[in-house]
Order: sequence, then C-alpha cells, then structure tokens
Amino acid sequence: MTTPLKGFVHSTESFGSVDGPGIRFVVFMQGCRMRCQFCHNPDTWNIGAGTEMTTDELLDMAMEYEYFWGDKGGITVSGGEPLLQIDFIIELFQKAKALGVNTALDTCGQPFTRDEPFFGRFEELMKVTDLILMDIKHIDRQKHKELTMWVNDSILDMTQYLSEIGQPIWVRHVLIPERTDYDEFLTRLGDYIATLKNVQKVEILPYHKMGIYKYQALGIPYKLEGIDSPTQERVENARRLLRCDEYKNYLAV
Repeated sequence: MTTPLKGFVHSTESFGSVDGPGIRFVVFMQGCRMRCQFCHNPDTWNIGAGTEMTTDELLDMAMEYEYFWGDKGGITVSGGEPLLQIDFIIELFQKAKALGVNTALDTCGQPFTRDEPFFGRFEELMKVTDLILMDIKHIDRQKHKELTMWVNDSILDMTQYLSEIGQPIWVRHVLIPERTDYDEFLTRLGDYIATLKNVQKVEILPYHKMGIYKYQALGIPYKLEGIDSPTQERVENARRLLRCDEYKNYLAV
C-alpha cells in the first residue's frame, strides 16, 4: 500500500480576497529559505515544522467552501515558499483541476532552477496551475540580497521562463521606504516587467507593521524598526513607475 504524500502546512484561510481572482481558499505552506526583512509571517520560516496533512485532507477542507467561489474563485497556495514542497503542490493541484477548481500559486521563485529533477517537476506543476502570483522583492541583485539574504537570479530566471511559456502571472511588489521605494529601482522594475509577455496585473503592496508582534514572540530582531508605511503619494508614484494601469488582462479572466 502506497503511503500518502504529506505536506507541512502552516495555516489556511477560508475567504481570501487578495490572493488571486474571486474568493479563494488560501493554504499557507510551512518553510522558507529567504529572510525578507519585511516578512509578516516569520513563523512560516522553519522547514519541516507545521501540521502534516495529505492532499486529500487539504482538498476536503477547501471544497467545503466551493459554494462561495463563483466563476473566478478557487484555491491559492502560498507560504512560506510553496515550491519547497513542489511534489505536494503538484498532487494537490492535479486533484483540484480534476474537480474543475481554479488554482493559483503565490511564490517568490527562490527555489527555481532549470536543473533536474526540479525543472521537470516544475513543468508538471505548470500544467495544473492557472495563475502565478509572482513576488518580485527587489530588481537590484545586491539590494535584493541585503533585503532577503538571497540574490534574485533564480527569481528573475523563473519570471523569464514563465514569460517564455505564456504562463499568466500577477506581479506583486512590496513598497518599503528606505528599501524599495526609490524611483531608480521602481523605474528599472517597471522596465523589466514591460519586457514580459504574460503579465495580467501588477500590484503594489504597501509595507505594513502587522507582523512585528511575531518577531517579539519568537525573539527575532526586527530589522525595519522605525520605518513607517509608505505615504499614499509614494504608493501612487510607484503605481505610475510600474505602469500598473497598463496591465488590465486580469479583468477579462
């Protein structure tokens, strides 16, 4: 008898409204290698922690809310970094698609490589993924490392590959004063996004402090102490430089 595949799940959200089109059942997978200074879920970092679940258990939970999804809603898998548990996500999405459920993956792409065996598994995942929510933390390689402890090579390579295969993506960018909120970097990111052929939507996510209490509880130094959320004027400036209003294809989905 085959042992069911299990994944490590941090938590779930029944009525997500900002994690893809429509109302979504959102799964937050446990584990992430990046250490983003602005992360509001540091409790998802530890790999191998969380609640062990099978794909059937998770799908059964999600399908209890199917009535609320309408034509656009479905399941979004986020994290942590879900690509660290790619086999589990493949199986979950395969079962979801067999039921006609819309699937979305919220990822920063850090584990991506064109080397095997990962790349072959990633190709399998794309066959059952309707949308990628692509988090680009910083366009500058060195600044990305300062912000997350990792360079962005694999992330931009994954973004490029998704453009090559025409996989629909929503680009998301967290706007942080003194980190990402500089016209030079925003302009570079806007120019880069403009080279991609598969972008349906570009979102600015203003930095917030709602996760600070988790750092305090976990005894982790908070590296953005004293930095406030960006002003609405700076948010609008970022939207202009990233040309957010030019990406409207999501409205037709």
